[in-house]
Amino acid sequence: MKKQLILEDGTVFIGEGFGSDTHTIGEIVFNTGMTGYQEVLSDPSYCGQVVTLTYPLVGNYGINRDDFESITPAIQGFIVKEAASFPSNWRNEKTLDEYFKIKNIPGIAGIDTRKLTRIIRQYGTLKGAICSIDDNVESVLEKLRATKLRQDQVKQVSTKTAYPSPGRGKRVVLVDFGMKHGILRELNKRDCDVIVVPYNTSAIEILNLSPDGVMLSNGPGDPKDVPEAIDMIKELLGKIPLFGICLGHQLFALACGANTEKMKFGHRGSNHPVKDLKTGKVALTSQNHGYTVEDSSIDNTRLEVTHIALNDGTVEGLKHKDFPAFTVQYHPEASPGPEDANGLFEQFLQMIESEEQEGAC
Repeated sequence: MKKQLILEDGTVFIGEGFGSDTHTIGEIVFNTGMTGYQEVLSDPSYCGQVVTLTYPLVGNYGINRDDFESITPAIQGFIVKEAASFPSNWRNEKTLDEYFKIKNIPGIAGIDTRKLTRIIRQYGTLKGAICSIDDNVESVLEKLRATKLRQDQVKQVSTKTAYPSPGRGKRVVLVDFGMKHGILRELNKRDCDVIVVPYNTSAIEILNLSPDGVMLSNGPGDPKDVPEAIDMIKELLGKIPLFGICLGHQLFALACGANTEKMKFGHRGSNHPVKDLKTGKVALTSQNHGYTVEDSSIDNTRLEVTHIALNDGTVEGLKHKDFPAFTVQYHPEASPGPEDANGLFEQFLQMIESEEQEGAC
Protein backbone atom coordinates (compact mmCIF):
# COMPACT_ATOMS: atom_id res chain seq x y z
CA MET A 1 0.00 0.00 0.00
CA LYS A 2 1.74 3.13 -1.25
CA LYS A 3 1.59 6.30 0.83
CA GLN A 4 3.14 9.72 0.59
CA LEU A 5 4.66 12.06 3.11
CA ILE A 6 4.12 15.69 2.18
CA LEU A 7 5.96 18.51 3.95
CA GLU A 8 4.65 22.07 4.15
CA ASP A 9 7.60 23.27 2.03
CA GLY A 10 6.30 21.11 -0.85
CA THR A 11 8.74 18.20 -0.48
CA VAL A 12 7.12 14.83 -1.23
CA PHE A 13 8.37 11.38 -0.21
CA ILE A 14 6.81 8.17 -1.55
CA GLY A 15 6.87 5.06 0.61
CA GLU A 16 5.01 2.00 1.84
CA GLY A 17 2.28 2.41 4.39
CA PHE A 18 2.03 0.30 7.54
CA GLY A 19 -0.15 0.41 10.59
CA SER A 20 -3.42 2.33 10.30
CA ASP A 21 -4.81 3.48 6.94
CA THR A 22 -5.80 6.85 8.43
CA HIS A 23 -4.35 10.14 7.22
CA THR A 24 -2.54 12.37 9.68
CA ILE A 25 -1.04 15.85 10.05
CA GLY A 26 1.52 16.85 12.66
CA GLU A 27 4.85 18.47 13.40
CA ILE A 28 7.68 16.36 11.93
CA VAL A 29 10.54 15.74 14.37
CA PHE A 30 13.46 13.30 14.35
CA ASN A 31 14.95 11.04 17.01
CA THR A 32 18.53 9.79 16.73
CA GLY A 33 18.32 6.82 19.12
CA MET A 34 19.56 3.48 17.81
CA THR A 35 17.18 1.53 20.05
CA GLY A 36 14.07 2.26 22.06
CA TYR A 37 11.45 2.80 19.37
CA GLN A 38 8.76 1.35 21.67
CA GLU A 39 9.55 3.92 24.36
CA VAL A 40 9.61 6.67 21.72
CA LEU A 41 6.23 5.83 20.22
CA SER A 42 4.65 5.67 23.70
CA ASP A 43 6.30 8.82 25.14
CA PRO A 44 3.51 11.39 25.82
CA SER A 45 5.98 14.19 25.05
CA TYR A 46 5.50 13.36 21.35
CA CYS A 47 1.79 14.28 21.50
CA GLY A 48 0.73 15.83 18.19
CA GLN A 49 4.00 15.01 16.44
CA VAL A 50 5.00 12.70 13.61
CA VAL A 51 8.30 11.05 14.54
CA THR A 52 11.00 9.96 12.13
CA LEU A 53 13.80 7.70 13.35
CA THR A 54 17.26 8.15 11.86
CA TYR A 55 18.28 4.57 12.63
CA PRO A 56 17.47 2.62 9.43
CA LEU A 57 15.84 -0.55 10.82
CA VAL A 58 12.91 -0.22 13.22
CA GLY A 59 10.75 -2.96 14.72
CA ASN A 60 13.43 -5.66 14.65
CA TYR A 61 12.77 -6.72 18.26
CA GLY A 62 9.02 -6.23 18.04
CA ILE A 63 6.62 -4.85 20.62
CA ASN A 64 6.46 -6.23 24.15
CA ARG A 65 4.27 -5.57 27.18
CA ASP A 66 6.97 -4.10 29.42
CA ASP A 67 8.63 -1.19 27.61
CA PHE A 68 5.76 1.26 27.25
CA GLU A 69 6.06 4.77 28.67
CA SER A 70 2.27 5.26 28.54
CA ILE A 71 -0.79 3.10 27.99
CA THR A 72 -2.13 5.11 25.06
CA PRO A 73 0.38 6.48 22.49
CA ALA A 74 -0.10 10.16 21.64
CA ILE A 75 2.04 10.39 18.49
CA GLN A 76 0.39 11.30 15.19
CA GLY A 77 2.48 9.03 12.98
CA PHE A 78 5.77 7.18 12.49
CA ILE A 79 8.32 7.49 9.69
CA VAL A 80 11.05 4.87 9.18
CA LYS A 81 13.50 3.69 6.55
CA GLU A 82 12.57 0.03 7.08
CA ALA A 83 9.90 -1.53 9.30
CA ALA A 84 10.83 -5.10 10.23
CA SER A 85 8.14 -7.61 9.26
CA PHE A 86 9.58 -10.53 11.23
CA PRO A 87 10.91 -9.31 14.59
CA SER A 88 13.13 -11.62 16.61
CA ASN A 89 13.29 -11.30 20.38
CA TRP A 90 12.21 -13.54 23.24
CA ARG A 91 9.92 -10.79 24.60
CA ASN A 92 8.30 -10.01 21.26
CA GLU A 93 4.49 -10.18 21.23
CA LYS A 94 3.54 -8.37 18.02
CA THR A 95 5.02 -6.46 15.11
CA LEU A 96 5.14 -2.70 14.80
CA ASP A 97 2.56 -2.94 12.02
CA GLU A 98 0.17 -4.99 14.17
CA TYR A 99 0.51 -2.64 17.12
CA PHE A 100 -0.09 0.49 15.02
CA LYS A 101 -3.20 -1.07 13.52
CA ILE A 102 -4.55 -1.71 17.03
CA LYS A 103 -3.78 1.87 18.15
CA ASN A 104 -4.90 3.49 14.86
CA ILE A 105 -1.51 5.11 14.17
CA PRO A 106 -0.35 5.52 10.55
CA GLY A 107 3.20 4.80 9.53
CA ILE A 108 5.25 5.13 6.37
CA ALA A 109 8.40 3.17 5.51
CA GLY A 110 10.84 3.02 2.62
CA ILE A 111 11.69 6.71 2.48
CA ASP A 112 15.09 8.38 2.86
CA THR A 113 14.88 9.30 6.54
CA ARG A 114 18.35 10.82 6.53
CA LYS A 115 17.36 13.22 3.75
CA LEU A 116 14.25 14.11 5.75
CA THR A 117 16.39 14.70 8.83
CA ARG A 118 18.74 16.99 6.90
CA ILE A 119 15.76 19.05 5.73
CA ILE A 120 14.57 19.46 9.33
CA ARG A 121 18.07 20.32 10.54
CA GLN A 122 18.41 22.97 7.82
CA TYR A 123 14.96 24.56 7.96
CA GLY A 124 13.67 23.54 11.39
CA THR A 125 10.67 21.41 12.29
CA LEU A 126 7.96 21.41 9.62
CA LYS A 127 4.33 20.40 9.46
CA GLY A 128 3.79 17.25 7.45
CA ALA A 129 1.05 14.89 6.33
CA ILE A 130 1.03 11.13 5.84
CA CYS A 131 -1.65 10.38 3.29
CA SER A 132 -2.71 8.13 0.42
CA ILE A 133 -0.70 8.02 -2.79
CA ASP A 134 -3.92 8.99 -4.55
CA ASP A 135 -4.36 12.29 -2.70
CA ASN A 136 -3.71 15.45 -4.71
CA VAL A 137 -0.48 17.02 -3.49
CA GLU A 138 -1.64 20.62 -3.96
CA SER A 139 -4.87 19.98 -2.07
CA VAL A 140 -2.98 18.35 0.80
CA LEU A 141 -0.49 21.24 0.86
CA GLU A 142 -3.30 23.79 1.05
CA LYS A 143 -4.85 21.95 3.98
CA LEU A 144 -1.47 21.39 5.61
CA ARG A 145 -0.48 25.06 5.48
CA ALA A 146 -3.86 26.12 6.85
CA THR A 147 -3.67 23.67 9.76
CA LYS A 148 -2.75 25.13 13.14
CA LEU A 149 -0.88 22.77 15.41
CA ARG A 150 -2.73 22.11 18.64
CA GLN A 151 -1.69 23.90 21.83
CA ASP A 152 -3.50 21.73 24.39
CA GLN A 153 -1.20 18.71 24.33
CA VAL A 154 -0.64 18.67 28.09
CA LYS A 155 -4.38 18.67 28.72
CA GLN A 156 -4.72 15.78 26.28
CA VAL A 157 -2.11 13.50 27.87
CA SER A 158 -2.27 14.37 31.57
CA THR A 159 -4.23 12.16 33.94
CA LYS A 160 -7.77 13.39 34.51
CA THR A 161 -7.90 12.40 38.18
CA ALA A 162 -5.36 11.98 40.97
CA TYR A 163 -4.29 8.46 41.91
CA PRO A 164 -1.83 6.88 44.38
CA SER A 165 1.14 4.63 43.82
CA PRO A 166 1.73 3.63 47.44
CA GLY A 167 5.05 3.23 49.19
CA ARG A 168 6.40 3.51 52.74
CA GLY A 169 9.02 6.17 52.08
CA LYS A 170 8.87 9.90 51.35
CA ARG A 171 5.57 11.19 50.00
CA VAL A 172 6.07 12.73 46.56
CA VAL A 173 3.34 14.49 44.63
CA LEU A 174 4.08 13.91 40.96
CA VAL A 175 2.44 16.50 38.71
CA ASP A 176 1.59 14.79 35.42
CA PHE A 177 2.20 17.02 32.41
CA GLY A 178 2.62 13.95 30.22
CA MET A 179 4.57 11.73 32.58
CA LYS A 180 6.69 8.88 31.31
CA HIS A 181 6.10 5.73 33.34
CA GLY A 182 9.85 5.52 33.89
CA ILE A 183 9.69 8.46 36.31
CA LEU A 184 7.06 6.72 38.41
CA ARG A 185 9.11 3.52 38.26
CA GLU A 186 12.21 5.25 39.65
CA LEU A 187 10.24 6.78 42.53
CA ASN A 188 8.59 3.41 43.27
CA LYS A 189 12.03 1.76 43.22
CA ARG A 190 13.01 4.08 46.07
CA ASP A 191 9.83 3.17 47.99
CA CYS A 192 8.36 6.66 47.63
CA ASP A 193 4.69 7.11 48.49
CA VAL A 194 3.64 8.73 45.21
CA ILE A 195 0.44 10.59 44.43
CA VAL A 196 0.07 11.46 40.74
CA VAL A 197 -2.06 14.56 40.11
CA PRO A 198 -3.38 16.32 36.96
CA TYR A 199 -1.47 19.19 35.36
CA ASN A 200 -3.97 21.82 36.55
CA THR A 201 -3.91 20.86 40.24
CA SER A 202 -3.57 23.98 42.39
CA ALA A 203 -0.79 24.60 44.89
CA ILE A 204 -3.29 24.47 47.75
CA GLU A 205 -4.57 21.07 46.61
CA ILE A 206 -1.00 19.78 46.41
CA LEU A 207 -0.07 21.07 49.87
CA ASN A 208 -3.25 19.54 51.30
CA LEU A 209 -1.81 16.13 50.33
CA SER A 210 1.02 16.74 52.84
CA PRO A 211 3.90 15.93 50.47
CA ASP A 212 7.55 15.77 51.45
CA GLY A 213 8.46 16.86 47.92
CA VAL A 214 6.92 17.68 44.54
CA MET A 215 8.09 16.40 41.18
CA LEU A 216 7.24 18.20 37.93
CA SER A 217 7.14 15.69 35.08
CA ASN A 218 8.04 15.85 31.42
CA GLY A 219 5.38 16.64 28.85
CA PRO A 220 4.66 17.89 25.32
CA GLY A 221 4.43 21.30 23.70
CA ASP A 222 5.19 24.89 24.59
CA PRO A 223 5.48 25.51 28.35
CA LYS A 224 3.82 28.91 27.88
CA ASP A 225 0.62 27.06 26.92
CA VAL A 226 0.29 25.84 30.53
CA PRO A 227 -0.06 29.10 32.54
CA GLU A 228 -1.94 27.42 35.41
CA ALA A 229 1.09 25.23 36.06
CA ILE A 230 3.39 28.27 36.17
CA ASP A 231 1.15 29.89 38.79
CA MET A 232 1.11 26.65 40.81
CA ILE A 233 4.92 26.43 40.85
CA LYS A 234 5.21 30.08 41.95
CA GLU A 235 3.03 29.33 44.96
CA LEU A 236 4.95 26.18 45.89
CA LEU A 237 8.42 27.74 45.72
CA GLY A 238 9.95 27.94 49.17
CA LYS A 239 7.23 25.83 50.76
CA ILE A 240 8.25 22.37 49.55
CA PRO A 241 11.28 20.80 47.77
CA LEU A 242 10.86 20.66 43.98
CA PHE A 243 12.44 18.55 41.25
CA GLY A 244 11.53 19.14 37.59
CA ILE A 245 12.23 17.14 34.45
CA CYS A 246 12.02 18.38 30.83
CA LEU A 247 8.76 20.37 30.55
CA GLY A 248 8.80 20.59 34.35
CA HIS A 249 12.23 22.25 34.04
CA GLN A 250 10.91 24.81 31.55
CA LEU A 251 7.81 25.58 33.62
CA PHE A 252 10.00 26.04 36.70
CA ALA A 253 12.18 28.52 34.78
CA LEU A 254 9.13 30.52 33.69
CA ALA A 255 7.77 30.54 37.23
CA CYS A 256 11.09 32.01 38.42
CA GLY A 257 11.07 34.83 35.86
CA ALA A 258 13.20 33.33 33.09
CA ASN A 259 12.07 32.88 29.48
CA THR A 260 11.76 29.91 27.12
CA GLU A 261 12.06 29.76 23.35
CA LYS A 262 11.42 27.27 20.58
CA MET A 263 14.46 25.47 19.23
CA LYS A 264 15.14 25.01 15.54
CA PHE A 265 14.79 21.23 15.64
CA GLY A 266 15.14 20.32 19.31
CA HIS A 267 16.96 17.53 21.11
CA ARG A 268 15.56 14.03 20.64
CA GLY A 269 17.76 11.00 21.19
CA SER A 270 19.58 8.91 23.76
CA ASN A 271 23.20 10.07 23.44
CA HIS A 272 23.25 13.79 24.24
CA PRO A 273 26.31 14.85 26.30
CA VAL A 274 25.57 17.17 29.23
CA LYS A 275 28.19 18.80 31.47
CA ASP A 276 27.72 19.30 35.20
CA LEU A 277 29.23 22.75 35.80
CA LYS A 278 30.00 22.01 39.46
CA THR A 279 31.88 18.73 39.03
CA GLY A 280 32.98 19.04 35.41
CA LYS A 281 31.67 15.55 34.74
CA VAL A 282 29.91 14.75 31.46
CA ALA A 283 26.87 12.47 31.34
CA LEU A 284 25.30 10.94 28.27
CA THR A 285 21.58 11.62 28.48
CA SER A 286 18.24 10.79 26.93
CA GLN A 287 16.37 13.86 25.67
CA ASN A 288 13.11 14.83 23.99
CA HIS A 289 12.25 18.51 23.81
CA GLY A 290 11.62 21.26 21.28
CA TYR A 291 11.84 24.23 23.67
CA THR A 292 14.68 25.50 25.84
CA VAL A 293 15.29 28.00 28.61
CA GLU A 294 16.77 31.20 27.18
CA ASP A 295 20.23 31.54 28.71
CA SER A 296 20.31 35.34 28.85
CA SER A 297 16.94 35.49 30.62
CA ILE A 298 18.39 33.80 33.72
CA ASP A 299 20.58 36.78 34.64
CA ASN A 300 17.80 38.72 36.37
CA THR A 301 16.45 35.74 38.32
CA ARG A 302 17.44 33.85 41.46
CA LEU A 303 18.32 30.85 39.31
CA GLU A 304 21.73 29.30 38.72
CA VAL A 305 22.65 27.21 35.66
CA THR A 306 23.96 23.82 36.81
CA HIS A 307 24.24 21.88 33.53
CA ILE A 308 24.78 22.72 29.86
CA ALA A 309 24.50 20.74 26.62
CA LEU A 310 27.91 20.19 25.07
CA ASN A 311 26.54 20.01 21.52
CA ASP A 312 25.04 23.51 21.45
CA GLY A 313 25.57 25.13 24.87
CA THR A 314 21.88 25.27 25.79
CA VAL A 315 20.71 25.21 29.41
CA GLU A 316 20.27 21.67 30.73
CA GLY A 317 19.94 22.20 34.48
CA LEU A 318 18.88 24.85 36.98
CA LYS A 319 18.70 25.31 40.72
CA HIS A 320 17.18 28.02 42.86
CA LYS A 321 19.62 30.06 44.92
CA ASP A 322 17.24 30.54 47.85
CA PHE A 323 14.85 27.60 47.87
CA PRO A 324 15.23 23.78 47.72
CA ALA A 325 14.47 23.31 44.05
CA PHE A 326 16.37 22.01 41.03
CA THR A 327 15.50 20.86 37.52
CA VAL A 328 17.04 19.20 34.48
CA GLN A 329 16.11 19.35 30.81
CA TYR A 330 17.08 15.73 30.14
CA HIS A 331 15.57 12.44 31.36
CA PRO A 332 17.36 10.85 34.34
CA GLU A 333 14.98 7.87 34.25
CA ALA A 334 16.54 7.11 30.84
CA SER A 335 14.30 4.50 29.30
CA PRO A 336 15.85 3.53 27.02
CA GLY A 337 19.35 4.86 27.18
CA PRO A 338 22.29 5.56 29.49
CA GLU A 339 21.78 5.68 33.26
CA ASP A 340 24.46 8.28 33.96
CA ALA A 341 21.95 10.74 35.45
CA ASN A 342 19.87 8.27 37.46
CA GLY A 343 21.39 9.52 40.71
CA LEU A 344 19.32 12.72 40.48
CA PHE A 345 16.47 10.85 42.13
CA GLU A 346 18.70 10.21 45.17
CA GLN A 347 19.70 13.88 45.08
CA PHE A 348 16.02 14.84 45.24
CA LEU A 349 15.37 12.56 48.21
CA GLN A 350 18.50 13.83 49.97
CA MET A 351 17.27 17.40 49.47
CA ILE A 352 13.95 16.43 51.07
CA GLU A 353 15.80 14.84 54.00
CA SER A 354 17.98 17.92 54.48
CA GLU A 355 14.96 20.23 54.52
CA GLU A 356 13.23 18.03 57.10
CA GLN A 357 16.30 18.05 59.34
CA GLU A 358 16.61 21.84 59.12
CA GLY A 359 12.92 22.18 59.93
CA ALA A 360 13.32 20.00 62.99
CA CYS A 361 16.14 22.12 64.40
